[in-house]
Amino acid sequence: MNVAIIGLGLMGGSMALSLKKLDFIDEIVGHDHNKKHQEEALQLNLVDKIVPFEAIKNYDIIFLAIPVDGVIAVLKQLTDVNKDATIIDLGSTKAKIVAAVPKEIRKNFVAAHPMTGTENFGPHAAIEGLYEDKVVVLCDLEESGEHQREVARRIFKALGMKKYFMGAQEHDRHAAFISHMPHAISYSLANTVMKQEKRDNILALAAGGFRSMSRLAKSSPYMWEDIFRQNKENLLEAITLFEKELTQMKTYIKNDEWEKVHEEMAYANKLHDILD
Repeated sequence: MNVAIIGLGLMGGSMALSLKKLDFIDEIVGHDHNKKHQEEALQLNLVDKIVPFEAIKNYDIIFLAIPVDGVIAVLKQLTDVNKDATIIDLGSTKAKIVAAVPKEIRKNFVAAHPMTGTENFGPHAAIEGLYEDKVVVLCDLEESGEHQREVARRIFKALGMKKYFMGAQEHDRHAAFISHMPHAISYSLANTVMKQEKRDNILALAAGGFRSMSRLAKSSPYMWEDIFRQNKENLLEAITLFEKELTQMKTYIKNDEWEKVHEEMAYANKLHDILD
């Protein structure tokens, strides 16, 4: 099978590196609206060649590794793909994307969210093995064609990913708590410090805890603005519930209720009993 990847940043570039190891993939080509990204992708040997957008439509598998608003726009331009083509998007939101898929290519389309990534972006951020041993959520898979379902399953299995299946609406609510809200908090934390502390103080005093919590603030504003917009209601609910928890902790500290503070922290410790 031949693969075309639209978007040659972290997700698309890493996908290209992983697909190169699969014996059933013959050719990997790329397309990116950013000319510099095209040049870098070729220099880094992420793809075999760069092709114009129209040529993408002739490939067996088309990955959409672009911001989620861009996914919706591009899908409208892919209504004349080959009937057996498989279009797989890798976006972090799903409900609005699924709802926007043109009916002519609904069977061609597979909604996927690989639960992986880093705070870096662009072709140089591509990492070999980024997808290995990670979760991929496949949404509303019953609406995809039988051939497309099999292609998606085969690829993600070959990449060593753990497959989970759920509806797009359910996915978006979970993602708001697990992924989207932490990004909003990280951006806000970074801005809080930037507006209070001088540069030299930040460099001198910022240790592991702050660096860990602010790491996500390095993520692309272009990509995350789209994600926040598409998942606005779920994100607002998650932020509201977080504000409630933070206010509760603030109240306990203000009132010197240290036993309560300890209980809150001890309960939070249980999260990593699950994750680890």
